[in-house]
Amino acid sequence: MNYEEKYMYRCLQLAAYGAGYVAPNPMVGAVVVHNDRIIGEGFHQRFGESHAEPNAIHAVKDESLLTESTLYVNLEPCSHFGKTPPCANLIVEKGIPRVVVGTLDPNPKVSGKGIEILKNAGVEVVTGILEDTCYQLNKRFFTWQKEKRPYVLLKWAQTRDGFIDRIRENATTPPLQISDNMTKQLTHRVRSENQAIMVSTNTVVLDNPSLTVRNWSGKNPIRIVLDRTGRIPRDYKIFDQTVKTLVFTENPHESTEKVIYIHLQFDENMLGNMLKIIASQGIHSVLVEGGSMLLNSFIKSGLWDEARTEVSDILTGNGVPAPSTEVAAECSTNINNHLYLIYKNRNKKFFYE
Repeated sequence: MNYEEKYMYRCLQLAAYGAGYVAPNPMVGAVVVHNDRIIGEGFHQRFGESHAEPNAIHAVKDESLLTESTLYVNLEPCSHFGKTPPCANLIVEKGIPRVVVGTLDPNPKVSGKGIEILKNAGVEVVTGILEDTCYQLNKRFFTWQKEKRPYVLLKWAQTRDGFIDRIRENATTPPLQISDNMTKQLTHRVRSENQAIMVSTNTVVLDNPSLTVRNWSGKNPIRIVLDRTGRIPRDYKIFDQTVKTLVFTENPHESTEKVIYIHLQFDENMLGNMLKIIASQGIHSVLVEGGSMLLNSFIKSGLWDEARTEVSDILTGNGVPAPSTEVAAECSTNINNHLYLIYKNRNKKFFYE
């Protein structure tokens, strides 16, 4: 590993601390290096607050060293006024002579403009350091910007013989317990990393879930529920007004501050139209947890990016069949005797506004 990659890895470590708190902004970390020594570092901590670059720059105790330093950052410094001033302008103002960037900003209205400001001011700019790793960290942000839809992550747990639940006619029959305490904690971590969580009508009617983060630190995801005809009882947890909840339905009720009803036609274009609406709400990632019909609909439509499957040693012989991505898993991990598989959709469908 060369020294450029070493400091970029540190940027990525710092950036990851913002997971679950900065969305829909990207996770960004920055370090200021003087004579092969880090003299300042920072990361984007919360949405609406200062970015990684000013946090790193302002952490430098002796500002006179900035004119002899290199700033490393995993994403191109911003060039426009938003909730905060442009980071590229601050870098120029402080006289930092060299900047190393992991990836360009994917927003076509912004991409390259931060670099241009720096170069026009005489700053030496190096790009493409650990570019793929930097992209993977912010894959949700990149998908939202480039494809005008949220990153779609499918998640389910299944038995070794391929079932996700027992057959249940009503809520009095308890669900099949597939996950253990450790893998449940992992599920809550994944919830914290995505901006929204989506479930279908049957999942809510049978389980009455809260869909919150309880076994991990981080913000609760926005709840997204499909309820075509309004079958979900109004006293269920998703209507408790504690978390922003979007209900897609053909029979909307009056919305409140926390529970927002959105009319949606449940036809062959339902998923694409729904994802466009979700993207328009500023949501850059959706974790789809069930049920089986909804998961299979995303797989069949091609409108998914990644799937994560937990496979336990339980054998049931019958039940609700698990979805199938019909692609090979790209990664497998054994977690407390549960096999954890990750699938990537390399043939996903795209749509644009």
